[in-house]
Amino acid sequence: MGKVIAITNQKGGVGKTTTAINLAASLAAGDLRVLLVDSDPQGNSTTGVGIQKDGGATLYDALLGQLPLPEVIRKTDFEGLELAPADKNLIAANLELVDLARREFRLQDALAPIRTQYHYILIDCPPALDLLTLNALVAADSVLIPIQCEFFALEGVSELLDTVDRVRRAFGHSLKIEGVLLTMYDDRTNLTRQVAQDLREFFRDEVFQTIIPRSIRLAEAPSHGKPILTYDVRSRGAESYIKLAKEILAHDQAARSQTPGLG
Repeated sequence: MGKVIAITNQKGGVGKTTTAINLAASLAAGDLRVLLVDSDPQGNSTTGVGIQKDGGATLYDALLGQLPLPEVIRKTDFEGLELAPADKNLIAANLELVDLARREFRLQDALAPIRTQYHYILIDCPPALDLLTLNALVAADSVLIPIQCEFFALEGVSELLDTVDRVRRAFGHSLKIEGVLLTMYDDRTNLTRQVAQDLREFFRDEVFQTIIPRSIRLAEAPSHGKPILTYDVRSRGAESYIKLAKEILAHDQAARSQTPGLG
């Protein structure tokens, strides 16, 4: 059954969508089947993998029960990577879901029939702790938290961690922290190095060893509708996301080997 990872941080501009797109592509590059779920009304993951917002079916239709998720999913030009697209209609979903049965479980229910078809399902969450993010957290096995190496890095993260705890308690859900990912790292500045050190002291073993550098090529790639692996495979950004994918795969393999009956 595919592992579901929610990529979230209520603070915008921390590399959340960049991570969703490029981690998905890096996992797919390892001959894995990957589904990227764009749960952000801005739809940046959608255009970032080259899918146009053309008025076709989106995640909105699946969450509202108008279409099964497989009829929403589209293939991308990147082998092994498929997308459940988003557009601005998702803004309305936050309001329309409120009065529906199982409102927190709509994404989990939509994914359930197809989880076995993928090795990994990555959810790009909106930069807010709303019903869309709550649906992602309930549907997910774990949470990946990108944090920019800047002065206010920890701002809002404590609230996100409180939400994770509330989801665990309210829904009896063993939601794990996949890891904290340091993004936009610029090793030329003392501030960046100090913030990275502070974050490692705060989160300890939950911080990935992989660090995502500040990179013009990473920033350019989405405007061309391509993951960094397609746009510039030799860049530091591509190298970093491949390393992150390998770190996650190694962690999962180790976890399976420690679980009786698996491995």
